[in-house]
Amino acid sequence: MSKQGIRFYNRPAGGWGALKSTLNAIYEQGIVGRGVATLLRQNQPDGFDCPGCAWPDKNHHSTFEFCENGAKAVAAEATERRVTREFFAGHSVTELLAHDDYWLEAQGRLTEPMRYDAATDHYVPVQWDDAFALIARHLNALDHPDQALFYTSGRTSNEAAFLYQLFIREFGTNNLPDCSNMCHEPSGTAMKEAIGIGKGTVLLDDFDAAQAIFIFGQNPGTNHPRMLGALREAAKRGAQIVVFNPLHERGLQRFADPQSPRDMLSSQGTALATRYYQLKIGGDLAAAKGIAKAAFELGAVDYDFIAEHTIGFDDFLADLQAESWDTLAEESGLSEAQLREAGAIYAASAATICTWGMGVTQHKHSVATIQTILNLLLMHGNIGKPGAGACPVRGHSNVQGDRTMGIYEKPAQGFLDKLGRAFNFVPPAKHGHDVIGAIEAMLAGEGKVFIGMGGNFAQATPDTVNTHLALQRCTLTAHVTTKLNRSHLIHGQDALILPCLGRTEVDLQAAGPQGVTVEDSMSMVHISSGMNKPASEQLLSEPAIIARMAAATLPQSQIAWLWMIEDYDRIRDKIAEVIDGFEDFNARVHVPGGFYLGNSARDRAWVTPEAKARFMTHAVPTDLPIKAIRQQHADKVVFNLMTVRSHDQYNTTIYGLDDRYRGVFGHRRVVFINKNDLARLNLVAGQWVDMTSLWQDGERVAREFLLVEYDIPEGCLASYYPETNALVPLSSMADRARTPASKSVPVVLTRSAHEPQVAA
Repeated sequence: MSKQGIRFYNRPAGGWGALKSTLNAIYEQGIVGRGVATLLRQNQPDGFDCPGCAWPDKNHHSTFEFCENGAKAVAAEATERRVTREFFAGHSVTELLAHDDYWLEAQGRLTEPMRYDAATDHYVPVQWDDAFALIARHLNALDHPDQALFYTSGRTSNEAAFLYQLFIREFGTNNLPDCSNMCHEPSGTAMKEAIGIGKGTVLLDDFDAAQAIFIFGQNPGTNHPRMLGALREAAKRGAQIVVFNPLHERGLQRFADPQSPRDMLSSQGTALATRYYQLKIGGDLAAAKGIAKAAFELGAVDYDFIAEHTIGFDDFLADLQAESWDTLAEESGLSEAQLREAGAIYAASAATICTWGMGVTQHKHSVATIQTILNLLLMHGNIGKPGAGACPVRGHSNVQGDRTMGIYEKPAQGFLDKLGRAFNFVPPAKHGHDVIGAIEAMLAGEGKVFIGMGGNFAQATPDTVNTHLALQRCTLTAHVTTKLNRSHLIHGQDALILPCLGRTEVDLQAAGPQGVTVEDSMSMVHISSGMNKPASEQLLSEPAIIARMAAATLPQSQIAWLWMIEDYDRIRDKIAEVIDGFEDFNARVHVPGGFYLGNSARDRAWVTPEAKARFMTHAVPTDLPIKAIRQQHADKVVFNLMTVRSHDQYNTTIYGLDDRYRGVFGHRRVVFINKNDLARLNLVAGQWVDMTSLWQDGERVAREFLLVEYDIPEGCLASYYPETNALVPLSSMADRARTPASKSVPVVLTRSAHEPQVAA
């Protein structure tokens, strides 16, 4: 961690700063020699897949197939630090709750299963068989299976995810909330309706052929840094990179590739963004519509493609022509001239990729926004040709693969029929709870057992006070995990911590060392094999934990749970029998680099009722909650807050307290604000404020945040999660997709009564 303070950062993303940070992460975890050897096997054909983001690998031509944040993830997993039974004996749960999230995860790897002892307020050791028996007792004591909730994080492998959903459905429920519900659920919802498949239509090679790349609501420099390499190569060959983001992000402006001697010797690296448009928070739909309107006026319409492959264009065009430039400018926060400029770039490109992240998905109107971006692509024939397509960039290593494996609360009947035939049972058809529904069920007393396959549910979710209360109302909470986090401390009446192997560790089963598989954001499936000795002899793999949990809970099951985990090829054979696209799975995945699942929309085979892609017409949203709340509270200055990651975190995992690219060092409780808004409030940077979110069901407060002057549009704020998740109302979510609207939170600022005594 650097010296505490706020300092302007004027260097490119990557470069010497990334190299130094990588080496520091390895050093701090006490694994200098082993850490370097481990990194050299990261994202290699004979190595392990990065446990961080889902960006695909670049043909494995380089020994260095990792980024700074991937190195932090691996160092944190391969650490020498251990959380033992002695640690828990010396720290009560009440005491641990007083520590921040960074401290909790920094303690190291968990070493054996633990059970909460209410009499002493400590976690105590428990044998694996006793832990599984306890889970079985709680599950089998429920009035009905729908009182159990089974969460999945995006780091779970395909094999574990397949076994997990199989166990849950044989148990009798589709309560499968997962991290997709909190991030890219709107992408899947929007894309399935419009183009027939909920996955991106591009491959990494398309970035080499694109003439223009439009980036909406995304910060690759922090969230998936390996994408910067693809953007750098595109920029160097002259592709137009057009960015729409409220914050000026260093990782979208300039990048110095640590593998390029020329970049490392340069003080500026390679310029990325050709144009950088700072729209206001939530202005992406209006911006995409403005680009389409301008592009149409310039003749950027592929009428042959539209006639052969689409429906609904006439309605879209009529709506586009009727749309007012004044409305588009007002709602996007960009001028008509800027929208026309972006439209001209789009019109001039013969092959365009549109990418987006959670800056687009975590809004009330996110599904409509994504469908408007798809309209933009469809009108110029930019789906299903080289160098073009839709690219939702998912954040966690196997979040897309988990959904492919059946981790979904609303399964298709065809999938359930194949699953039932393969395992000789009748899976439940009733739809289950998503993340918001799971929290609501626990609050209402209808969700009584919560089992988490990875992740940090208590901190990743919105409305922190209510979510914590929901978990505490459970009769049992159980978490499969590698490290300690706050979810283990926000527990039910009974609670278990079940430590598992990490992605970097050797998974030894009866048939020998095993590999697991993952699917990246571009539908490439490849195998991942650990290399390090497990952190403890007591650790079990995720598939083994699931199989033993299922065998204990379902003693009459005809499924050979324990036999399948002796050799993961057996699991993959069953996956091939059930999941479309995985035929001959074992043979294909053992080919170096794995295999491509395919994409119907990329092939222009539209899996929609009309067998054509659909233009989905949406009005620019002018009735957003922020507007109504500003009218209700006309006496206050109401801001629109977006939650963001710092550079030293991945999802809820905090690796350090610096956000290098934004110039924040040693702080996490900060709020980024425009200088004119500071003047309007008669405040100055360096003062401390409380944030209060305003919603129809009341106010929520998060205290003591340091004001940081930043290049962000007036009326907009940004601050880190999970610290600000407490401000996100449970009922504020994306229409139809139910993703928390964490990028559009109406808040007011007030001076803190108590100002922490730390440097500003």
